[in-house]
Amino acid sequence: MQSQNRMFDDLVKMMNGVAGTMAGVGREAEASMREKMREWVGGMDFVSRDEFEAVKAMAIAARDENEALKARLDALEGGSAPSKPKPARKPKPGA
Repeated sequence: MQSQNRMFDDLVKMMNGVAGTMAGVGREAEASMREKMREWVGGMDFVSRDEFEAVKAMAIAARDENEALKARLDALEGGSAPSKPKPARKPKPGA
């Protein structure tokens, strides 16, 4: 009876060791996959959210400045935009 308990104890210890090893392998595989994905995505021309937000803010500021300059130019020109020249009329065939 004592030998069976010892055998079961050894079997349980071995299974605990296998379970711990498998958990470690799983964590290592996950970390490796995350690193590979980071490298793959990093190699592409994606931008970070911070960079995107910075460029978006710059575009909004440039658009606002452009509108302010357009309003100022219109005011300096007397408020009227120059009229577009009318396209030249093509002569009718046979005339």
